[in-house]
Amino acid sequence: MAEAKKTATKTVKKAAPAKKTVAKAAAPVATPKLNDATYATGKRKDSVARVYLVPGKGNITVNGKASSEYFRRAVLQMIIAQPFEVTKRETAYDIVAMVEGGGLSGQAGAVKHGISKALEKVEPELRAALKAAGFLTRDSRVVERKHYGYRKARRSTQFSKR
Repeated sequence: MAEAKKTATKTVKKAAPAKKTVAKAAAPVATPKLNDATYATGKRKDSVARVYLVPGKGNITVNGKASSEYFRRAVLQMIIAQPFEVTKRETAYDIVAMVEGGGLSGQAGAVKHGISKALEKVEPELRAALKAAGFLTRDSRVVERKHYGYRKARRSTQFSKR
């Protein structure tokens, strides 16, 4: 018994060093060169794109990357270039877009919608061409919610006769 008491002496733990608190980076803020830019918001599915239109040479930047690097599929690159092709302004403006939510296809559609709205703000005479192509209309199709008692939104369980 005496030995057990000797081994059960108090041990003092060292206090863990205090953790340094690092301030979290805030959401990306528009840089000073974008303060005079034309702003528009584009939406598609669950994606929301904040688009800044600046007079330039036709460079498109999405979330800090070149559009060809962010949207690697040729179809998605074609989608975001459509408003410029319809209005024949391929090299007139630079685009800085910040997009979040959804998948790449929805994000490309949101950027296209935002570019179209920004072009219309800068040059109101382009509205007819953009409207005829259907680029100013927000595509309101979204995923339907799952319903109670179903496997998916509308998919029921398989019927079993026996």
